[in-house]
Amino acid sequence: MLAVLTGLGLSTAAGLNAYIPLLLVGLLARFTGVLHLPETFGWLTNGWVLTGIALLLATEVILDKVPVVDTVNDAVQTLVRPAAGGAVFAATDAASKVDSSTFMHDHPWIGWVLGIVVAFLVHATKASVRPVVNAGTLGTGAPVVSVIEDVASLGMSLLAILAPIVALLAILLFAYVALRLLRRARRRRRRARGEAHERV
Repeated sequence: MLAVLTGLGLSTAAGLNAYIPLLLVGLLARFTGVLHLPETFGWLTNGWVLTGIALLLATEVILDKVPVVDTVNDAVQTLVRPAAGGAVFAATDAASKVDSSTFMHDHPWIGWVLGIVVAFLVHATKASVRPVVNAGTLGTGAPVVSVIEDVASLGMSLLAILAPIVALLAILLFAYVALRLLRRARRRRRRARGEAHERV
């Protein structure tokens, strides 16, 4: 059960930034005893892979803070973030069940699917809200929101690994805030359309 919560937390974090949870899982598995990944996910601890992920993270951190470029980046990340979510969910779930025979262990694709779906939902929310923030702040909100997302991704990743139950509470809070933001964004769009019709 805790492994599923860890996977949910990490895939949620991947929906905000694909590379933070991947890098954190890889570094912890390589340099500490906090995580032990099975052989099938040994590539995550490879030095070259970790270096590549770190470079991709640096690029993402920069691009995501530039208005308009962040929207293009989100479009590119539509495939990357869900894939990263599936990988970290499956890796952590498999790691906890290496020596046991359970339903999730016998059907590892379930971890991949759950991770992909969760990361995609978070990514879709982020990608929907960001253009509204950019338009409403004339682009000045992009770097602020991006920093908040990066910090949230790192925080969620750490919670998922060190305190999975707290991570579940954070996911529920995130879902509540995301729903509020999406409703607000829809209201603003409707208002903007209404004002446009009135002008015509």
